[in-house]
Amino acid sequence: MTYSLYRGLTMLLGPLLVWHLRRRLARGKEDPARFGERLGVAGRPRPAGKLVWVHGASVGEMVSVLPLIERLLQRDPYLHVLVTSGTVTSARIMADRLPARALHQYIPVDRPAGVTTFLDHWRPDLAIWVESELWPNLIHQARARGMAMALVNARMSERSFRRWRRLPLLIKPLLQSFQFCIAQSAPDAGRLATLGAHNVTFHGNLKAASPPLPTDPRDLHTLKTAIARRPRWLAASTHPGEEVMVAAAHGQLSEHFPDLLTLLVPRHAERGDAIAAELTDMGFTVAQRSRGQVIGADTQIYLGDSMGEMGLYYRLAGIVFVGGSLVEHGGQNPLEAARLDSALLFGPHMFNFTEQVAAMTRTGGAHLVADGETLGDQVAALLGEEGEVRRRAAAEAAAEAADDGRDVVSAILRQIAPLLPKQNRQNQSHAGA
Repeated sequence: MTYSLYRGLTMLLGPLLVWHLRRRLARGKEDPARFGERLGVAGRPRPAGKLVWVHGASVGEMVSVLPLIERLLQRDPYLHVLVTSGTVTSARIMADRLPARALHQYIPVDRPAGVTTFLDHWRPDLAIWVESELWPNLIHQARARGMAMALVNARMSERSFRRWRRLPLLIKPLLQSFQFCIAQSAPDAGRLATLGAHNVTFHGNLKAASPPLPTDPRDLHTLKTAIARRPRWLAASTHPGEEVMVAAAHGQLSEHFPDLLTLLVPRHAERGDAIAAELTDMGFTVAQRSRGQVIGADTQIYLGDSMGEMGLYYRLAGIVFVGGSLVEHGGQNPLEAARLDSALLFGPHMFNFTEQVAAMTRTGGAHLVADGETLGDQVAALLGEEGEVRRRAAAEAAAEAADDGRDVVSAILRQIAPLLPKQNRQNQSHAGA
């Protein structure tokens, strides 16, 4: 496929893309108050002066790039940063965590008309794309306008690499639209260069430089009081198929730890009701956070079907199974849990974070599990008084392995510096449409 063909298809299928967005809106997966942003219609005026645009797909990318955004704004007090993402959860988290002079908008769906409207309004001076979400119409239109662009913390999994290799006429021009690509690992750098990216470098993973996830201290105190001294563990960011395995592990563990509490946080909170029904049908007593249900003495599984509270659950657990790894999803970010006193467990499918997994397993900060049964065995080894010694040692090793990104932000900032807009401090009057 060539870009011309892709552009033609997205023009032809434009009404279908809008219909798809409206279906998502009806299911609660789009923001009704800001739906126009998904069609390219800005939700607020463009700030005066120079503007850097930073785009990431969802929560993980947005949180990882926050330190870089803060440094960019500290560097130039006249600069503004436009942050775009595509999920409701990321928008809510960014509303609480973006610094002054940074604002969030939803990324428009990649159809030519909406992209043109978006770029006409915002007129960014520099675009920084984070990780792996590459939208051809956005990238080609930005390039045609002469916009400087960089791809940072770039990720290219083996699966995505094989898929893109079948589309060389599409991926090579996309990657060569960036002045440079900063990969998040050495294997990612090799795959990106093979696909046609030029000026590929590697400084480390930007996620390793992110601060610990925040939490509300009142909520933390309330839940700690409710849990008291009960043994507990957390299955974090689970995907369909994993909840049943986690519940089975709980049943296995409860034979030896009858007052065990399992904290279960699905990757997508909107699945909460369906998961609660499934686990209840299996005979477990479930309390749902989204429904305000409290942890009682008989609660076996506490379902954290809330958004933006992973920092809370990590601080409660101490033992964390990282979801998306017992099914072929590729795993979720293990660094967030590692920074919050957690011994980690992974399934066999952590191919999105191979280097982090290797570092943590090598130092004893994490252990691999093959299935639900071995998951229960590994959790059992970390529970109780004897297990606490092993848990603390593993948590310390995981935290040390995660703390390797202190210089990543500085290195990326040095490479981006030549692309940053030169601020005209004599003329701050031009505002956007």
